[in-house]
Amino acid sequence: MGGKPDSQVIDEFNDYVNMTPDELRDWLDTNSSQTAGWSKDNDGKVKSGQESVGHESGRKIIDILERNPDKDPEQYTDEDIEHMRKVTSYCKRHLAQEEKNNAEKDPEELEQTKSYRSLKNWGHDSLK
Repeated sequence: MGGKPDSQVIDEFNDYVNMTPDELRDWLDTNSSQTAGWSKDNDGKVKSGQESVGHESGRKIIDILERNPDKDPEQYTDEDIEHMRKVTSYCKRHLAQEEKNNAEKDPEELEQTKSYRSLKNWGHDSLK
């Protein structure tokens, strides 16, 4: 796929994804998770019964984490690494965009932001 070497993608994925499979699964079951992010048809807001791009990503992350709990680089499939690239790119971009705005918020305010909820769908809890 080009870009960063797989080993760097794996390392960054394991840094950005700071939620356990159980934490992420519990989060994905919440209304806040299910209404955060963009619809897969890219027309904007997620409608009732639709799954957002980030929510689908969260389910894939759970699968990756559960199939390889020891994070053995040799055990990841090409599809795993392809999704890890998406996760690292998304987290890096959104954390950089929101860093200044979120630095001034207390935890309760941060939990209410779209960026916090969206990043959590991608396995990153900014309050951890």
